[in-house]
Amino acid sequence: MTPTIRVDIVSAEAEIFSGDATMVVATGELGELGITPRHAPLITRLKPGHVDVLLENGDRQQFYVSGGILEVQPQVVTVLADTAARAADLDEASAQRAMKEAQDALANRSDAIEIAEAQTKLTEAMAQLQALERLRKNLKH
Repeated sequence: MTPTIRVDIVSAEAEIFSGDATMVVATGELGELGITPRHAPLITRLKPGHVDVLLENGDRQQFYVSGGILEVQPQVVTVLADTAARAADLDEASAQRAMKEAQDALANRSDAIEIAEAQTKLTEAMAQLQALERLRKNLKH
């Protein structure tokens, strides 16, 4: 039996995933993190991007998070995100529209607050599109 670690992915709206996994991959502020059972305790902020959960049976569950906190304890990994969704549930057209609107807002920048908001929206839209691309690549294999 392969050792597993409990994984909980929670957004402000709902619990998105709860189950056992052999590995969790997420995008931390300083780069990619790979968490396996009995990993050292850790708390870090997540960048907008993907969270991949590798299940014991070899399946991969892919999620998008808008950022948040990753907490690792010896027996459990918790992802707390403002927004989280299964990658398969993302709407590509909506993400493309959000990216275009953010790019337009940056091109027509007026003050620092609007620029920061547009940059945040652009980062989130790009992360959603990257999560969709990762999902497509994994479905091909």
